[in-house]
Amino acid sequence: MASKAKSDGGILETVKTVVYALLIAGIFRTLFFQPFWIPSGSMKETLLIGDFLFVNKMAYGYSRFSCPFSACPFSGRLLFSEPKRGDVVVFKHPVNGSDFIKRLIGLPGDTVQIRQGVLYLNGVEAPQVSNGVFTETNEPQGPMGSPPRCQNAPVGVGGQCTKERFTETFPEGTSHQVLNIDTNGYGDNTDVFTVPQGQYFFMGDNRDNSQDSRYGQSVGGVGFVPADHLIGRADRIMFSSAGASMLYFWTWRSDRFFKAVE
Repeated sequence: MASKAKSDGGILETVKTVVYALLIAGIFRTLFFQPFWIPSGSMKETLLIGDFLFVNKMAYGYSRFSCPFSACPFSGRLLFSEPKRGDVVVFKHPVNGSDFIKRLIGLPGDTVQIRQGVLYLNGVEAPQVSNGVFTETNEPQGPMGSPPRCQNAPVGVGGQCTKERFTETFPEGTSHQVLNIDTNGYGDNTDVFTVPQGQYFFMGDNRDNSQDSRYGQSVGGVGFVPADHLIGRADRIMFSSAGASMLYFWTWRSDRFFKAVE
């Protein structure tokens, strides 16, 4: 009997340990970090299809967290710091609620306009300097098997797909890479957007392959994004898979382990 009781006690302790581990993992995910796998090419070359990263939810506060205890000192959203222009942010689409990831371009009160593919912030040009060519193989990418868009189209399967690359610099002095596919494409010339208070304006780095704040929500775009839809900041890529599944370790990109998101 003593042996059976000891065995039952061991099983109970194991179950308790698993439950506690799952609870801690759930709290950790809710409060601090959320995993995110890049599904599309809208942020190339900063983020590639198959990049796996953790979103820093502490960057802007607790996103939609409701404390289950009446005495809990934090419920709702606590803002630790304001989002900064240039942050790469995961947010909820204001209409359909799906997770999107884009670069923060316009802050509340800013004016944003694109003229001939060049960004203007509050009437000041964010200059683009040519920085070579981004090249990738024209083949199905990720679990959806989406082929890349190529500036040098048409390109046969297995051929080299290219896009012009530019270094874009914000008025504050921070820089990042953007890609160009079309000349005077649909999103290359816009009206002047004035970002409302409490909302933000986002764009993808792969400028001609991104449904972002340049496009109204009525036509499937993101439009302006309210502050309470922000989930967190993408700081670092943990690993990256070039295959159809992140479990296919033989397709992992060796140069993207723990790579900073810039």
